[in-house]
Amino acid sequence: MKSITINGSKRESVGKVATKALRNAGEVPCVLYGGEASVHFAADERAFAKLVYTPNAHTVVIDLGDNGTFNAILQEIQFHPVSDKILHVDFYQLFEDKEVSMNIPVVIKGAAPGVLNSGGVLSRNKRKLRVRALPSNLPDTIVADISELELGDKLYVTEVADEKFKFLHPDNTVVCQVRTSRVSLQIEDEVEGDEEGVEGAEDGTEGSTQRITEGGTSAEE
Repeated sequence: MKSITINGSKRESVGKVATKALRNAGEVPCVLYGGEASVHFAADERAFAKLVYTPNAHTVVIDLGDNGTFNAILQEIQFHPVSDKILHVDFYQLFEDKEVSMNIPVVIKGAAPGVLNSGGVLSRNKRKLRVRALPSNLPDTIVADISELELGDKLYVTEVADEKFKFLHPDNTVVCQVRTSRVSLQIEDEVEGDEEGVEGAEDGTEGSTQRITEGGTSAEE
């Protein structure tokens, strides 16, 4: 998996006053969990752009200069409810021999015959899937091949599995499927309605058919 480096500095004070001062200076207070002790540090808000504002998944290299370098993943991020500025970030430290859980984006591959030939619509049920693996086995993306999906077919999580990681989802989880479009359903309804109308008209015609008897009077058949 690709990684992003964030340069920061270790925090000596973690009180509210110090935290407010950091934010006013354009820095984000952060905490690194998972090691022997939690590490409090701060980094420039701009350093998080490629990590936060992207659909891609990345590991992180946290460089604190003389205080060490740590491999980690983004665990939680807090935003201001009005300005949407980053208020706080939590990271989880990685160890090569310890599995971690992470959300991985799903990438669609190919074209579904059910969409191309049958007028169906591709419905993406899962845009990200949560996996558990050793850090070295974490994938950048999960590829969902839809090249054989006909109208009504579904692609399950078991069909995109890999021995290097395991999914934290039930086996019947649907990644994507080809559904009948609303337009097609509407056309079918209109056709059925027209057919019923024709049948009704024919029934009405038969019901009003008359014959002339020998006596000159008419009778319905």
